[in-house]
Amino acid sequence: VHFQSFTGLSSLGEKQMILFVILLLGYIVILGGNSMIIFVTLTDPKLDSPMYFFLANLSFVDIVFTTTSIPKMLSGFLSEVSTISVPGCFLQMHFFMQLGLTGLEILTVMAYDRYVAICNPLHYTSIMTRPVQLLLITGAWTFSAVCTLPATIIVINKPYCGPNIVAHGWCDLFTVRQLACADITLDSIIFVCLGLVSLLTTGGLILTSYVLIGVSLSRMAVTQRLKAFRTCSAHLTVVTITYSSASFVYISYRVGNFSVCIIVAVLYAALCPFLYPLIYSLRNKELQESIRRTVSFLLLQHMDHLLQ
Repeated sequence: VHFQSFTGLSSLGEKQMILFVILLLGYIVILGGNSMIIFVTLTDPKLDSPMYFFLANLSFVDIVFTTTSIPKMLSGFLSEVSTISVPGCFLQMHFFMQLGLTGLEILTVMAYDRYVAICNPLHYTSIMTRPVQLLLITGAWTFSAVCTLPATIIVINKPYCGPNIVAHGWCDLFTVRQLACADITLDSIIFVCLGLVSLLTTGGLILTSYVLIGVSLSRMAVTQRLKAFRTCSAHLTVVTITYSSASFVYISYRVGNFSVCIIVAVLYAALCPFLYPLIYSLRNKELQESIRRTVSFLLLQHMDHLLQ
């Protein structure tokens, strides 16, 4: 399949290089910030709690999610036409969908973790054991696979007559399916149903968790309430940004012109993974201190090595 890096990227003119620089810098921050979070949560004994275990998993998903699309987009910015093999296109399409949904699933798991921590603090350690944490993460990956595999299989089995030019920055499901020389009406209904099931499930569970947290907070004293709110403020911020951004992308596809849709889609693919490490590090003192200790230790080691 010929992947024309934005049958629009090459037509963005001056915006093309501006977007390239923004995307490149953003990708560097995504890799660095999320890698640092994974490193400190694995090496710092003080961060040995379920919340940081889930955060490390979310950071890993964000790294892989952005890596499925951003490097190919960056190469597309530097050439008029960028190509990708047919298997590569379908793999990129599938993992972009699955990893995006896996991120939402992990955010749902983190909402449940905050619910247990605030509403059942005395039983928190007995409920959120390591086997339970692994089960929840496995469930997140399994659910995302179940929701995205049918769409991938349907698209793969369609006939394609060419010209196979994907009018997007990556092999996006809704763009690739339009290349099929067959009726896709039923496919569209199936895709919408799968999307609604996945988004309403995650959104509904997150909303339920926070409603229950809100009820529990209403019964607490003011100082306890503020302390409890601080523990979930970063997660709540991330959830709000994620769903707001997804809604904005959907609206732009409906009412925006092609260039606007492409730019919004690219920024969405990079914006959330870019903001997540910043939000969690800025709103979490434990994580801030751990990163500070780790950076100081690495710098001291480097200085000792230079002096030797």
